[in-house]
Amino acid sequence: MPANEKLKNKIAHLPHKPGIYKFFDEQGIIYVGKAIDIRKRVSSYFNRSAQHNKKTLKLVSQIQDIAFTIVDTEADALLLENNLIKQYQPKYNILLKDGKTYPYICIVNERFPRLISTRNKLNDGSRYFGPYPNVTTMNVLLELIRTLYPLRTCTYNLSPENVAAGKFKVCLEYHIGNCKGPCEALVEETTYNQYISQIKNILSGNLFVAKNHFKEQMAAAAADYQFELAHQYKQKLDMLDDFQAKSTVVSNTLTNIDVFTITSNEACAFINYLKVMNGSIILTQSLEIQKKLDEEDTEILASAIVQLRQEFESTSREVITNIELSLPLDNLTISQPQIGDKRKLLNLSLKNAMYLRKEREGRQEKNRGLNEQRELRVLETLKKDLQLTELPRQIECFDNSNFQGDNPVASMVCFRNGRPSKKDYRHFNIKTVVGPNDFESMYEIVSRRYKRLLEEEKPLPQLIVIDGGKGQLGMAVKALKDLGVYGKVAVIGIAKRLEEIFYPGDSLPLYIDKKSESLKLIQRLRNEAHRFAITFHRSKRDAGTLKTELTAIKGIGPTTAEALLLKYKSVKKLKELSLEELTQEIGQAKAGILHRYFHASKVA
Repeated sequence: MPANEKLKNKIAHLPHKPGIYKFFDEQGIIYVGKAIDIRKRVSSYFNRSAQHNKKTLKLVSQIQDIAFTIVDTEADALLLENNLIKQYQPKYNILLKDGKTYPYICIVNERFPRLISTRNKLNDGSRYFGPYPNVTTMNVLLELIRTLYPLRTCTYNLSPENVAAGKFKVCLEYHIGNCKGPCEALVEETTYNQYISQIKNILSGNLFVAKNHFKEQMAAAAADYQFELAHQYKQKLDMLDDFQAKSTVVSNTLTNIDVFTITSNEACAFINYLKVMNGSIILTQSLEIQKKLDEEDTEILASAIVQLRQEFESTSREVITNIELSLPLDNLTISQPQIGDKRKLLNLSLKNAMYLRKEREGRQEKNRGLNEQRELRVLETLKKDLQLTELPRQIECFDNSNFQGDNPVASMVCFRNGRPSKKDYRHFNIKTVVGPNDFESMYEIVSRRYKRLLEEEKPLPQLIVIDGGKGQLGMAVKALKDLGVYGKVAVIGIAKRLEEIFYPGDSLPLYIDKKSESLKLIQRLRNEAHRFAITFHRSKRDAGTLKTELTAIKGIGPTTAEALLLKYKSVKKLKELSLEELTQEIGQAKAGILHRYFHASKVA
């Protein structure tokens, strides 16, 4: 059964249920999507081709197989789609990150817990906070906590038995005041656990408990005339105040909120995520997403919300966005506030997204400017090396290709400002030369190319490069002289073996430094012309083989063979067509002849 028939059959048996669908090419999964109705959604790719953009049409053309998974709800489909995209990273799905892991702050599950940073989140009973997209922010927070609280840093097993047995001795950290010496039972476990409880509040964004504790301790020490101790508590309280001042406090009335904003151009979307807890922004992340199928902002933002909330382990039940959005997730409200503190928060997030967009677009513009400067420098070097009178902004290179004189063809490639201009590439079938004659073939194609440019009154290039030695160059010069344009455009030849550059009428070649950018540009031109010619020659040779086989079938003429060739390229693809498909292409009588031939013989 032909591939398209298999797909039609699969689509016809898809369920009218919510779930996810997967498209495959020969290598594997190329796209994962979700749907309320799987059959309707998948059918739309094939039934509404006129409404699709070029990227979606390309996706559809590569689909070889379809698979699906039914789920209970649209929310399940959304979450499953997100997990599969992260797992398989299909080339037509948008991807939010490059696979890097973010660090956590971990309160280790042990007696007298330590505070560490780690990128590995284990199911070991420890308490993890984060992840933190900005390592500097995490380190500042760790340093603050270690300054406020005397936590141990050693890895000893401080079990009651080990401590009672006196297995450990206090270290330098104890003597300089950074640790209270739990290894020798110099601090009560309940006191140490109070430190840990306050640290958990700080890491959760709630500084009130710790600040209130230090205020009480400061007041108690002052009342007891322990002014030095009271001053120490005052310093710790100032540290917390300073940290909070540097944090972005939005409003004490805002508790746990996720803020997502998006702005986009034709190629990319730019997203900002702010995580707000207890009135303060505790996490901010901006990212750029490359569009794959010209996705709408709503589609991109929906995927980003699901993935970023999972990535940063958000439990917030309120999300605010700058565009209207509907996510089928339970206990989650999404809104677009217009006034008040939430609107100010939304504006702050959008400002960050716009800043990322401006920075990336500015960088791209700068890179384009640097590339243009480099291209200009290379062209200036080429002008100097070849002693040209004009800057060669347009260069055209010619090459011949034949196999033992069979199917002689030629190619012309064009570079503008040092870069390939593929819309200006041309193929040539050799029409006036019989047999393997590269010299006469070169005369023909150069004549045809510039005769046409003259007739169409189009500008000539500043430089013509001939892939070959003196013979091919001489015939190209003859063609230009016959057209009356010799001397109006520079022409050189390049010989492959020693990379020699030949000028018309000069028996001695020019050798350009092998490391020169100008020689590398000429080599790129030559190699591209050769590739383009070889590709055309192979396709023509394969076409000749196909036409010979088809026209050998009684009842199939050269016109029919040519039409089938142009569309299907190979006998193998023709053999996969059904009788009905062949009938649509060439009529019932000829379709019957071909179908019987293919299925009665052993055509490969």
